[in-house]
Amino acid sequence: MSRHTLSVLVENKPGILARVAALFSRRGFNIDSLAVGTTEHPDISRMTIVVNVEDRPLEQVTKQLNKLINVLKIVELDPVASVQREMVLIKVRADHETRSQVLETVQLFRAKVVDVATDAVTVEATGSKDKLEALIRVLEPFGIKELVQSGMVAIGRGTRSITDRSLRAIERSA
Repeated sequence: MSRHTLSVLVENKPGILARVAALFSRRGFNIDSLAVGTTEHPDISRMTIVVNVEDRPLEQVTKQLNKLINVLKIVELDPVASVQREMVLIKVRADHETRSQVLETVQLFRAKVVDVATDAVTVEATGSKDKLEALIRVLEPFGIKELVQSGMVAIGRGTRSITDRSLRAIERSA
C-alpha cells in the first residue's frame, strides 16, 4: 500500500467536508486521517487528508476533487519536504506506586502532563505516527483509561505558501 498526504485548500463554506469525504467514498478509497481547520485567511480552510491506496492511482480522486467548485488547490505533500504531526491525549492510570514511572515515560517522549487526578494523569503528545504509537505501547502496561487522537496536520517546508494564490482566486471571484 502507498500512503499519500494531501493538503486541500477549500473555501470555508458549509457542506464542503461532506462533499470531499463522499468523493473519496464513491471512489472506494478509505481515508486514514482527516483534519480540517481554517488557515491564516478566514475564508480558506485546509484539509489534511491521509489515504492509503493499493493498485488504483490517487490521480483519479485528485482530478475529481479539482472539479468541486469550492476546492481551490490540492497539493500532495512529500514527507521529506513537509512537516507532519499528529496529536494524542492519553488518560493513563497513575496511582501513588506508578505515578513516577508514568511521569518519567512522559518526559522521555517529550510529552506533557495536562491533567492530574488522584488515580490518573492525562498526557498530551505531538509527533509522528510512529512516535505516538511507541508512546502508547510504553504506556499500555500502566493501563490506558481513555485515548483520543487527532488526524495528521501537515505543511510544506520553506517559505512558499500555497494559500496566497488561492486567496487571490477567491478575491477575484467575489
